[in-house]
Amino acid sequence: MHRRDFLAGSTAAAAAGLTLTPGMAQAMEKMGGKAGSMDRSLTGDFLDLTKPEGNREAWARLLGNTDTQSTKYGFAEGIIQGVRPNEALRDLVGFTMVSCARLLPHEDGVGYRKVLREIGFYTDIKTGEILTEWENPYMGETVKVVPIANDPFNHTITNFYPEPPSYGGLNKDKPPKIPLMLDFRRRGDLLNLFSHINLFYPSALQPSQWPRESSGEFNRVTETFLYFIDWNEMQNPDITSVEYNGTWSRVTPWLPWMLMGPSEGHCVYQTFMGAVDSIDKLPNPATVEYIRENHPKYLEAPEKWEEPSLSSLEWYARQQSPAPLPASGEIPMAPTAELPEWWQRMKAARAAGQGG
Repeated sequence: MHRRDFLAGSTAAAAAGLTLTPGMAQAMEKMGGKAGSMDRSLTGDFLDLTKPEGNREAWARLLGNTDTQSTKYGFAEGIIQGVRPNEALRDLVGFTMVSCARLLPHEDGVGYRKVLREIGFYTDIKTGEILTEWENPYMGETVKVVPIANDPFNHTITNFYPEPPSYGGLNKDKPPKIPLMLDFRRRGDLLNLFSHINLFYPSALQPSQWPRESSGEFNRVTETFLYFIDWNEMQNPDITSVEYNGTWSRVTPWLPWMLMGPSEGHCVYQTFMGAVDSIDKLPNPATVEYIRENHPKYLEAPEKWEEPSLSSLEWYARQQSPAPLPASGEIPMAPTAELPEWWQRMKAARAAGQGG
């Protein structure tokens, strides 16, 4: 870094009320060249991310490998939290997941079809061990844990945004075709991508048939992804797959195997995620070994496009059976959380004082 560039960056930082230390300047230089002159242009020597064609190829290289032969391995690691009125969120279980994806040439000659299978397990929040049973803290009941096993979960990558997932025909929204312009943001050598989807569609687990598993007639689901990508790798024409790290969150109804029924609240997945080109690079080797011993096909990407492509909730409806109701016929529900007693006493005292 030239001295005048450092001084220019220092002046800008001082004007903002900040102190730019040499360490900060080095970090800025590593991310974006010169401090104070960070390159934010999305037009590169290889891919122009201001155009749908560039977005298509960038998206494909993140989700798979454009050599249309190699496997891209995805991962997620984190926790599932419970959200209810009148109380703090609760950390319920851990979560670990592996996916295997392959890109196939699109039959129209432009773009790709991504074929993927993925498997995820719920883990003990303290030990990290994969759970087969779980003590539901809201209900005081031991329940059978059902892992995620989506085979397949596919979509297309073209110059246009793909249609929202159909979830076996339950989601019937058919928006008009929109050019693929992803939310890329560049800070020098760091490329970020923000992606999310908000869904509201009829549940495959209708309360009339699944009274203990269903949260209601409709599912409200939001998934949010944040990607951290190397700009130089994305602009390297010799690379057909770009690895990344990031975060993934999902807002979803109570997981059906929790048997929460229509109890108020929902779940939130909070995870870090990423994708790598070698299975040996996955950060959850214990999960990989468990899959290899118990579900080996989930360490291999599909080789062809197949239907249906469903989410875990739809697979649950097809593969599981409704839990029986108690002899009373009433649907068990979690007791409603009450505000803290000290707060209720304080409110009562205030009300009494005002009344006097």
